[in-house]
Amino acid sequence: MTDTTPKFMRKGELTRAAILDVAQSLASRDGLEGLTIGLLADKMNMSKSGVFAHFGSREDLQIEVLKLYHSHFEAEIFYPSMRKPRGLPRLEEMFARWIKRVTVEIASGCIYISGAVEYDDRPGAIREELAGMVLAWQDALRRCVEQAIEVGHLRRDTDPLQLVYEMYGLILALHHDSRFIKRPGSVERARVGFERLIDSSCTPEMRAIRKESAKENSKSVTN
Repeated sequence: MTDTTPKFMRKGELTRAAILDVAQSLASRDGLEGLTIGLLADKMNMSKSGVFAHFGSREDLQIEVLKLYHSHFEAEIFYPSMRKPRGLPRLEEMFARWIKRVTVEIASGCIYISGAVEYDDRPGAIREELAGMVLAWQDALRRCVEQAIEVGHLRRDTDPLQLVYEMYGLILALHHDSRFIKRPGSVERARVGFERLIDSSCTPEMRAIRKESAKENSKSVTN
């Protein structure tokens, strides 16, 4: 092995990462099905064979884009939220960060949401990869809800799957109204919807704490 091998490998890795970054931007805008080797080659000022050398096929490229998107999603939402205490603080942080990401994606599009529309009736490796990522995220939310029940923040009769279902529905409505209808105030409506959803599932003790906290926050804003 020559001295130039590590440098060559490093250059190849950097090129591949650059290709994936551009590919993710294109997929967010045009959808995963709109992503082609030819289009990507034009954007990168590379030959088709040059792009193809980094990915075995168009499907492999699309799956790698999904993995990159998922890693960014986890880095922005999941991992920072895990630093919060178990229970409602962690669940609330997850939803707050989720909303923040959606607001950023209003201009570009959410691959999880657009991908679901593209592949809901299209079986194959891409659909399986995408569905697995969405299910993993829903499972993470469900575990947070279960922990909130365990620590006494949410009532024992709370249905974790139902709560996650309604949380996901709020995000879908936010994406639809803000991106498609372009309705002002959609972000605040999603936040209000989440607060109502959580409040309806809280234990009486936690509901009282949240109510008092809301009063204190209101006072600090007015002062």
